[in-house]
Amino acid sequence: MFKRVALFLIVALSLILAACAQQPASTPAPTQPAAPEQPAQPTQAEQPPAKTYKVALITAQGGLGDRSYNDSGYEGLKRAEKELGVEVKVIESADPVGEGEQLLRSAAESGFDLVITLEYSHFDPLARVAPDYPNTTFAILNIAVEGDNVVSVIFKEHEASFLAGALAAMVTTMENNELVNPEAVIGAIGGTQSPGIDKFIVGYTEGAHYINPEVKVLSAYSNSFGDPAKGRELALAMYDQGADIVFQIAGGTGEGVFQAAEEAKRYAIGVDSDQDYIKPGFILTSMIKRVDNAVYDLCSRLVNGALQGGAIVEYGLKEDGVGLSPMTYTKDKLPAEFLTTVEDLKAKIISGEIKVTDITKQ
Repeated sequence: MFKRVALFLIVALSLILAACAQQPASTPAPTQPAAPEQPAQPTQAEQPPAKTYKVALITAQGGLGDRSYNDSGYEGLKRAEKELGVEVKVIESADPVGEGEQLLRSAAESGFDLVITLEYSHFDPLARVAPDYPNTTFAILNIAVEGDNVVSVIFKEHEASFLAGALAAMVTTMENNELVNPEAVIGAIGGTQSPGIDKFIVGYTEGAHYINPEVKVLSAYSNSFGDPAKGRELALAMYDQGADIVFQIAGGTGEGVFQAAEEAKRYAIGVDSDQDYIKPGFILTSMIKRVDNAVYDLCSRLVNGALQGGAIVEYGLKEDGVGLSPMTYTKDKLPAEFLTTVEDLKAKIISGEIKVTDITKQ
């Protein structure tokens, strides 16, 4: 009996040991490396606020509503406000010439980052004012002013005026055009006699004489950029003297030139903006100056940190800063060879083959 119990215990113990040998030994789970500590992300409230730049635009004589120079500059300013997010303000004055220094100082003291003046006569007060406000950048159009915080914008109006004069010289003796007479006479009316205005007239005259050395170019000055009645009077006088095309370089005064052209059944030429639509069919073309692009470009450089004082920025035919209008209302009435000649002259000016006089650099 004892032997049987012992045998039973030995068999049972053997089975238990066999079962234990078949089970794998448990291994501890691998230890995962600790995730690197991430830097704390700033909350929205901690983000530095984007700077909103402030830009002031001082209008020139004639002010807004001239459908020319000032309005073109304002268009560029509005585009900068919409697309670049700058805060803008237009500063007008009944006497921008006499109040030049006051206007510039007031704008600088109001905290504007960039003060742009469209008034040519501000070159003298700007040279005095700018050094007093080193943290303000100033920009002036149509003349160069020295200063570490002054940007000068120069347009090569003489180049595009040359094209306008060349076209006028061809059209003035054009046959079968009821708006011209057989006489080779054209005219130009400036707002004030100054290098900035004579720059247009000299280029216009050179272009006309390039086509026809015998063409007569009349000139006069209204002494105002906001007197349409005077513009009408001067233009009618030129038409009476045989001119059939009058180039206006007089801002709002030019509205009177356009009126005279319609009354006399003659041509006018617009300036700065595409003014052909004002009197469709009576405005031969417009000498466009992209003031809007220049103002926008200044604001863009400010926002991008690329606006550098002491620089002179030039816009000519090559840069598409000046040119003639598409002549929407007159192009189909002109011979194709006239338009081809204008394009050829443009290419020659860009290449340097034709040198147009810039009297502001003499």
